[in-house]
Amino acid sequence: MNRINQKLQETKKVLSIYFSAGYPSLNDTVQIIQDLEKSGIDMIEIGLPFSDPLADGPTIQASSTQALHNGMTTQVLFDQLKDIRKTVSIPLVIMGYFNPMLQYGVENFCKKCAEIGIDGLIIPDLPVDVYAEQYKATFEKYGLINVFLITPQTSDERIRFIDSVSDGFIYMVSSASVTGSQSGFGSTQENYFKRIAAMNLKNPQIIGFGINNAETFNQATEFAKGAIIGSAFINHLTQNGTGKIEEFVKEIR
Repeated sequence: MNRINQKLQETKKVLSIYFSAGYPSLNDTVQIIQDLEKSGIDMIEIGLPFSDPLADGPTIQASSTQALHNGMTTQVLFDQLKDIRKTVSIPLVIMGYFNPMLQYGVENFCKKCAEIGIDGLIIPDLPVDVYAEQYKATFEKYGLINVFLITPQTSDERIRFIDSVSDGFIYMVSSASVTGSQSGFGSTQENYFKRIAAMNLKNPQIIGFGINNAETFNQATEFAKGAIIGSAFINHLTQNGTGKIEEFVKEIR
């Protein structure tokens, strides 16, 4: 069974952390992953930096830009992660845009992910229809879960189609904004969370965008299986380097 599915079967709420590979320094990637697992994180999203990140706010854009300046590429990331499963056992997901994967070759990319022990991919700009028609068989061939995003504007019909194509979790974007642009959840978001929960989808939901402390983590996980923190963790890395990761995690739960 895929590690993501194993993790989702556990009773506790999932805390997932996103960071940009190659940030703050090019060779920090593996150490950050190892330290996050030791700190009790349940799942990690490794951002593959790209020059035109559509859904990312200023914090993640800046970290991706710095990572690219540092020399991060798809091949460098694969080289860094080649022995990651010798030390890390939690689910690892690569989050990135489709262009670098297309350039690498989709099958080659999936094959490499499988070889190094990546469990899933999040590709915000790969439409679910295109995935279902052209790439689903390839992902399944290499045991990779593809995670799709929904927003408050996504229709019930499309959510149900995404649910039917998915086999892991659904990334539930908390608002229609970019990452890192809000703080706390109001009644509009809570009503959205309740609406999706009432749909009784077969795939659990994990909420991202706007999770930055214990309060927002608890708010989100009242209605969903877990929550994802990205911008707040990258801000922490910017301010503290890689030395105080455990302190950051302890403040969340």
